[in-house]
Amino acid sequence: MDDNGLKLLVEYDVRQETLQEYYQFVMGQYVPALQSMGFQMSEAWHTAYGEAPNRLIGFVCGDEQTMNRLLDSDLWADLNNELEKYVSELHYKVIPYRGGFQL
Repeated sequence: MDDNGLKLLVEYDVRQETLQEYYQFVMGQYVPALQSMGFQMSEAWHTAYGEAPNRLIGFVCGDEQTMNRLLDSDLWADLNNELEKYVSELHYKVIPYRGGFQL
């Protein structure tokens, strides 16, 4: 593992008809919940053209224990179940944090 920690990348397509509710949930619950588990939001990207998911958000944490605690938690499952009401094609992955844009 990199000395700089780990990055959690979450990608999905926001459903246009739920855009307002999506923003309220992500900013009011999703991001604060991850912050309470020891993560810092590192980035949020919107893809306007092409075949990639239209959202990519990244969160970083300092160690593998913090990442595993989140991914094994009921909170993580509950957050993503709620997020899926507003998005499609939800995927996530964990990678070593190197700073800057990462896929």
